[in-house]
Amino acid sequence: MDMKLFAVVAVLTLVTYAPPSQAKPISLVERCYCRSTVNSVPKSFIRELRFIHTPNCPFQVIAKLKSNKEVCVNPEIRWLQQYLKNVINKMKKSKQGN
Repeated sequence: MDMKLFAVVAVLTLVTYAPPSQAKPISLVERCYCRSTVNSVPKSFIRELRFIHTPNCPFQVIAKLKSNKEVCVNPEIRWLQQYLKNVINKMKKSKQGN
């Protein structure tokens, strides 16, 4: 009986003094920022765009509006597709120029 008690005390001591883990829970790491998207955001309302690509989520576009509100924009919107094409073309041209 004394050996069992010693084992239980040893395990409890080890668990109590073990350093806490710095990792986030898996549910927070794999959560997508955008759960729903907006299809009708006028370009004139947008202050900045952020693009997020995470392994388990689709391509996400977050627009910060001039009212400081953040909304998730549907990446399939025509003006956004054209914007991305223009940016990619500019990047290609700048690399060719160097």
